[in-house]
This record gives sequence, C-alpha cells and structure tokens, in this order.
Amino acid sequence: MKRRRFVVNGSVVSAGVLGAVKFAPGVLRAGAPEISNSNSNSEEKPVAFTVPPLPYSNDALEPYIDARTMEIHHDKHHGAYVTNLNKSLDGHADLQAKSLDDLLKGLDSIPENIRGAVRNNGGGHGNHSLFGPLMKKGGGGEPKSDLGSAITAAFGSFAGFQEKFAAAGLGRFGSGWAWLLVRDGKLVIDSTPNQDTPYLLGGKAVLGIDVWEHAYYLKYQNVRADYIKAWWNVVNWDRASELYASAK
Repeated sequence: MKRRRFVVNGSVVSAGVLGAVKFAPGVLRAGAPEISNSNSNSEEKPVAFTVPPLPYSNDALEPYIDARTMEIHHDKHHGAYVTNLNKSLDGHADLQAKSLDDLLKGLDSIPENIRGAVRNNGGGHGNHSLFGPLMKKGGGGEPKSDLGSAITAAFGSFAGFQEKFAAAGLGRFGSGWAWLLVRDGKLVIDSTPNQDTPYLLGGKAVLGIDVWEHAYYLKYQNVRADYIKAWWNVVNWDRASELYASAK
C-alpha cells in the first residue's frame, strides 16, 4: 500500500504517526519536520490524513490542563478536522496526493468550492499537530538554549515576552491562535483567526497557543487569561528550541 512518508531529522516515519503535517521552514514557517510524498504506485488510492497521537497521556498535563479537555480536544476536535479534510478532498486525486504542507501553501490553486474547507480543516489539522508536542508533563520554566537568549534580546526579558504573548492570545477576538515566530530573521509575536496557519503571517512558528474555547472551557470557563497563565507550566521548551534552531 502506498504510504505518505516524512523525513524527520533524517529518519522516515509513516503517516499514521505524524498525521501528514509538515509545518517546516517555508510551511507554517515553524522549522518542524520536513515532509515528502513517496508515490511509488500512482494507481493506488492515496492514504488519507490521520490524527497523530499525543506524545503523552491525556492526564499528563494535569492540573493545568485537564484530561477530559485533552481527550475531547484531540479525539473530537482534531479528529473532526481530519475527517472533514479527507471528505473535502474526496474525488480530487491530484489534491489527495499532496502533503498537508503543499495544500496549505497552495490554497489559491485549490478549487473555490472546497478551498474554504481545506483552509479551515487543513489548518486545524496542521495547527493542532504542531500544538500537541509543544506541551509536556513537567514543562514550563524558561528556555535555557539559544531561544532563551533570543527571547530576552527581542523582548527585553522573559517576563516581558510572556506579557506580550499573553496579550496576543487575550486580544485575539473570538477563536484563533497566538504565535511566536521568526520573521525576517527576528522573533516576533503575532496571531491568526480561526484555524488560519502561520503561513499567512510570513514567518516560521516557534511556539503557539490555541485560544479557541474548546482548549480551555471545561476547566476555565470563559476566563481565557487563567488558561494562558496555567499553560506556561506545560510549555515544552525543548520542542520550541528545536523549532527555533530550524527556523534560523
């Protein structure tokens, strides 16, 4: 059976593990894994996009993010984006053969009648595939790598960075994301509405937080500020530092 294949730091992983998301330099501009398709038999049906498993259990981020929220967020919300993305591509063999990265980079070339569905559901798949590994049990603190030094240089202090990043998340009206990006060689903070990806911001994402209500409502209700404050305790700075190194 034909498989989508991904080059991740020099090794190849199947689509069932990483869910066909690239978000590498030039994609979400995130410096995450490079992706390539291996189409050894053009007559076979392309493998559908899949939801990548979380790199931890649903309760690993307790007490900051509750297990039920993680279960619903990953299985239901992320799962629905993947299901609807696959449905939108049904009957479009040329698009089914593309990576998620290429679909999101080439939205203008996608037929207008499915472009919105691919933008929203493909973006939701890509954003969530990036988001999950940017959290971990025992996370938080401050980055000790080059990223930490770069944050201090760009924002004056780590506390200053946190304040500005939180403001981007709080200031995003309705649903969306806040991002730390490398753009034009500099670290910047920006945000996107809905499931728009950092592609549209012209940068490479280093860190991102989901500020849709489904990410926090069960535990924090409508108090987004409390969710963002708690989220700092689970940030995976090792992963963010990897993305920063790739983005540079």
